[in-house]
Amino acid sequence: MPSLSRRSSATCLPLRERVRTKCIRRTITGRWPTVSSTAPRVIRPRVVPHRDERLLRRRQALVVVLTFLTGSADALGFLALGGAFASVMTGNMVLLGLSAGRGEADLALTSGCAIVSFIVGVLAGARVVGSAQPDDPVWPRRVTWALVLELSVFVVFAVVWEVTLHTPDARVHLALLMLSAVALGVQSSAIQRFGVSGLSSTYLTGTLTSLIAGVAARSPWASLRPKVQVLLALMVGAAVGALVALHLPVVAPALLLVPLLLVIVVSARMRA
Repeated sequence: MPSLSRRSSATCLPLRERVRTKCIRRTITGRWPTVSSTAPRVIRPRVVPHRDERLLRRRQALVVVLTFLTGSADALGFLALGGAFASVMTGNMVLLGLSAGRGEADLALTSGCAIVSFIVGVLAGARVVGSAQPDDPVWPRRVTWALVLELSVFVVFAVVWEVTLHTPDARVHLALLMLSAVALGVQSSAIQRFGVSGLSSTYLTGTLTSLIAGVAARSPWASLRPKVQVLLALMVGAAVGALVALHLPVVAPALLLVPLLLVIVVSARMRA
């Protein structure tokens, strides 16, 4: 009996042991043990989707293709549709101010309609794509849906362009410019869904500023290359658009439809 008493007193001390994620505290008093257990709160980090570098590069390539389309559309608008831009709203605002100062009603109408049409496109695109979310994949599906909407606008543009190609009319040209501005407004909203600061396929003054600042700061080439690519794509698209508008206008709509179709098909197959 004395040995049993000593054994009981030795086991009366609190024991604490950890079993996986549950902390169990046992207190043995006398003959009957009492067991109390508490499960600590487990904080699970939010799962952020893995950003595959291969998919990021593909997204950048698709944005470059869309920027080529933008350059072509701006060239067509400036050279063949009244002297305003389809995507460069800063330039159109300057043209609107110039037309007011010089008393040019036609240019004021053209640039003003382009601005309003672009705004309509941005609003429509924003309704389709929504806002960027923390758990978005590299290429959200809604971006592709917005590009399909842009494609439908450009299909109407192409039909009107081809039907009226040999019967030029100022009102038809204005309608075509407005259609092009609506389409590129949708595209602008679609790219904003990525939620990447500085990523754009339509307004690139900020991209140029960021590029020059990066060069001055001796940033690595990997961070400068995407900016160089989109700026070059814009200039190449404008050059090709100008050549086609002046020398082969019958194929001008292809500069808008083919790149956009390519982006839609490739983006629809992206998984991440």
